[in-house]
Amino acid sequence: MTKTRIKICGLTREADVDDAIEAGADALGFVLYAKSPRHVTLDRAAALVARLPPFVTPVLLVVNASPHELRLAGEALPQALLQFHGDETPEQCAAPGRPWLRAARMAPGFDLLDFAARFHGAQALLLDAHVEGYGGGGKVFDWSQLPPSVPLPVVLSGGLNPANVTDGVLTVRPWAVDVSSGVEVSKGVKSAPLMRRFCKAVRDADDRLAGR
Repeated sequence: MTKTRIKICGLTREADVDDAIEAGADALGFVLYAKSPRHVTLDRAAALVARLPPFVTPVLLVVNASPHELRLAGEALPQALLQFHGDETPEQCAAPGRPWLRAARMAPGFDLLDFAARFHGAQALLLDAHVEGYGGGGKVFDWSQLPPSVPLPVVLSGGLNPANVTDGVLTVRPWAVDVSSGVEVSKGVKSAPLMRRFCKAVRDADDRLAGR
């Protein structure tokens, strides 16, 4: 692997979507969880996703959404991945018949290999710090607790920012990285310079891994 994919999550504004694309993001995340400060409605998410060019993937973050809500999301944005952040079972994640990611909350003693075996149908596992409530908390977990090999692609999340993402890529060597609060000036409001710095830091790590 020579390129770590970059996902920027929690987009709420047109300008931030455009800036994230220009910075080099491979995927953009939109939060459909109503209790999140970065929440957008499905209609709003659809309007923002309409700005995406080809090969930039939209991701819809959901928390314990009902089958009806998931069906509406699939109808509105059939090209989007689903990212499950709640208490969903493997069967509930697979039920919509859509490609999906599963968030794993990395508490001390958490058995990631068992979790990966249970959610083997996921496109990837998004590894985040364990916090109270649902969704990301902007906290870094202990990367050393990760097993040397995970049978699914790994998306490294949790407290990443332009200053530490290079170390995260070099240490974990994930398939992708995910950032939200680490490139914000306030909740739901992104910073174009921070997004550019974040993407450059990931590419710098890729260059180091490739010996360039």
